[in-house]
Amino acid sequence: MSNSLSSKLLNGNLVLRIAIGLVLGILLAFFNPEYAKDVGVLGQFFVRSLRAIAPILVFILVLSAIANKEVGSNSALKPVVVLYLLGTFLAALTAVILSFLFPTQLELVASPGNIAPPQGIGEILKTLVFNVVDNPFNALTSANFIGILAWAIGLGIPLRHAAQSTKTFLLDLSEAVSFVVKVVISLAPIGIFGLVADTIATNGPDAFLGYIHLLAVLLSAMAVVAFVLNPALVYWKIRRNPYPLVFTCLRESGITAFFTRSSAANIPVNMGLAERLGVRESIYSVSIPLGATINMAGAAITVTVLTLAAAYTQGLNPDFSTALLLSLVAAICACGASGVAGGSLLLIPLACSLFDIPADISAQVIGVGFIIGVIQDSAETALNSSTDVLFTTAVSIAEDNKEQADYVVEPSA
Repeated sequence: MSNSLSSKLLNGNLVLRIAIGLVLGILLAFFNPEYAKDVGVLGQFFVRSLRAIAPILVFILVLSAIANKEVGSNSALKPVVVLYLLGTFLAALTAVILSFLFPTQLELVASPGNIAPPQGIGEILKTLVFNVVDNPFNALTSANFIGILAWAIGLGIPLRHAAQSTKTFLLDLSEAVSFVVKVVISLAPIGIFGLVADTIATNGPDAFLGYIHLLAVLLSAMAVVAFVLNPALVYWKIRRNPYPLVFTCLRESGITAFFTRSSAANIPVNMGLAERLGVRESIYSVSIPLGATINMAGAAITVTVLTLAAAYTQGLNPDFSTALLLSLVAAICACGASGVAGGSLLLIPLACSLFDIPADISAQVIGVGFIIGVIQDSAETALNSSTDVLFTTAVSIAEDNKEQADYVVEPSA
């Protein structure tokens, strides 16, 4: 009986169990708010577990995938990166259009204090370069995924010439880490139960009524990207109905990311989903952690909408050419957003500098972002993270279709 129960916990329908945890968390928050705050520790435990395993998982899987990769094989990373960057720019452009159609003015609040946003794009680029050459142990302990990827690739390339026993050991190690990840992910229903109960009990359902218009523009832009632009980009790659894949990624990756509010913490979830969707490990083991760093459509939307809202609040009416430049800047800034909750908000002053908006005003805009952050950041992370696995899978399907077509053509050539 106990074996049967544990099997259901580990191998049952994860989405159904998450939905049950979600409903139970909402009910507990409404009927017993004080106890709901106490069970928030379950959610914190789940998120900490994901964040703890994610750096090790990325390092081992990337190292193993590159070391065991056959010379001349195609990792298909280039088209994935193209989709990441194109999707982020189009998301920022979508936010500009909606902001022009439905301009928002903010009721500014006090600055949240202790905010140290980057001072310019040059600082972001310098930080990215320094992250590449970070100490490997520090990269692992601080979840610096750029540094982790750099060391995994740097060690993986020479290990391609290592003895077969070394490569086999790396494969066994990646399997062991993957098993630990499966155990952690099986705790998702309990973790989301705690996260939802604590969030609703702490903030209440009426906490965001004063910012409905701003949230409506933000969420509408994210919905357009999730249900129109992303499916269009996926169709461009796979040439068939993209929506079954889109809905699968939103359901199995987006829901978890919505409540963890961390692209980095959702990396193990995305890797597990990519494996179930039949994506080759040589692709997803690198593209998923890379996406958690540079595929930031939701962050680009947040930066763009809040920046234009700050401009309208200051009485500015930017023309479309300036807003188009803002789209490019927002896309670049979004790639520098950290993979943790609220990371995109600290980049708003960079975009505000395009309109000469004072630093104290942009800091207050960050304060507004923190107020709506429970909803905004959750939706942003859900879009960012689900798109990582969506684009990775689309490229994998396109590559498989190409190989099948070549197989059919070549015999008759």
